[in-house]
Amino acid sequence: MKHWLMKSEPSVFGIDDLAKAPRRTSGWDGVRNYQVRNMLRDEFAVGDLAFFYHSSCPEPGIAGVIKVVKAGYPDATALDPKHPNHDPTASLDTPRWYQVDVRLEQRFSRVITLDELRAHEQDKLHGLRVLQRGNRLSITPVDAAHWRFALSLL
Repeated sequence: MKHWLMKSEPSVFGIDDLAKAPRRTSGWDGVRNYQVRNMLRDEFAVGDLAFFYHSSCPEPGIAGVIKVVKAGYPDATALDPKHPNHDPTASLDTPRWYQVDVRLEQRFSRVITLDELRAHEQDKLHGLRVLQRGNRLSITPVDAAHWRFALSLL
């Protein structure tokens, strides 16, 4: 089992939206970055856990834990010309973008804020990708030690 950090803007799709979804499950679609696409397609597996991270909001941080319930498969939003994530270069024969399905496992009583995470950047969370300057990836791997420490901040 691997651990991940998956970012989403709560104004677009937040943990509240996932909590309201049928069976608290939804596709994680709309990724349009090749490095992240490759992770979704090749590295994600059923049972992997991820931090649900709220980004681009007044208080960014980890809002809960989600579980991968369906491994990578083609993202149908790329094929829909009416969808904001449409990609005219994608096709059924040669899918370009991938997604996974995730289920909400735990919604935290409070957000573990970016500032809290940064307070441990030089020791316990050294190397955590979300803290690295210039990191713009919406999904990043999280090693087991970082995972355990972040959870201990609750």
